[in-house]
Amino acid sequence: FSQCGFEKRLSEPTLYIRARGVDILIVSIYVDDIVYTGSCKSMLEEFKEDMKMKYEMTDLGLLHHFLRMGVIQTDSSIFINQKKYASSLLSKFGLNEAKTVTTPLVATEKLSKDDGSESVSDEMYRSIVGSLLYLTATRPDIMYAASLLARYIHCPTNRHYGTTKRVLRYIKGTLDYGLEYVKGRKACLIGFCDSDWGGSLEDSKSKSGYASSFGSGVFSWASVKQNCV
Repeated sequence: FSQCGFEKRLSEPTLYIRARGVDILIVSIYVDDIVYTGSCKSMLEEFKEDMKMKYEMTDLGLLHHFLRMGVIQTDSSIFINQKKYASSLLSKFGLNEAKTVTTPLVATEKLSKDDGSESVSDEMYRSIVGSLLYLTATRPDIMYAASLLARYIHCPTNRHYGTTKRVLRYIKGTLDYGLEYVKGRKACLIGFCDSDWGGSLEDSKSKSGYASSFGSGVFSWASVKQNCV
């Protein structure tokens, strides 16, 4: 890729970009899967033919699924979601018939390591939390809950386990949620940030969250515990 004039992104090692005047070609690689897009059709065709000459490649056409993500493309927008993956989680953890809730967490609830409840299986708890963390690839709305629950993967309690099931019940009622990027929106960079102000009961540290959007859709988000009080 470097020999073909691509530049590797420092912030994302699987992403390569090639510019030609005002036009741009963007390529993302994951093992043997390649997703590419750009502003110039001739650059796209040139890249595709070049790859076919160098490697055994199959053109699968317009992107519909990638790494358990669904991609719906229209003339006016692109919608990315993980509905199928989320549905499989409900089946895997036996919550297909569970009642839905409107929020992933109870706003006033505080979790701690020693909450007095019984211990639960580490394996089951880690499986749920790991699945939730992967789901945050298109679901910023559960980022805070998933990262909070990830603190307790060692020696989880029954209360922690109950909280994970509540998040799954929230997901059950929001299966159609995802990220939409609409064509033609004003390219305005907007950032949101907040903190829970000493939310950790163990060390009084705060948890910060942010989300950044450019035009219509959010493209970067996180929820991280601060290093100091």
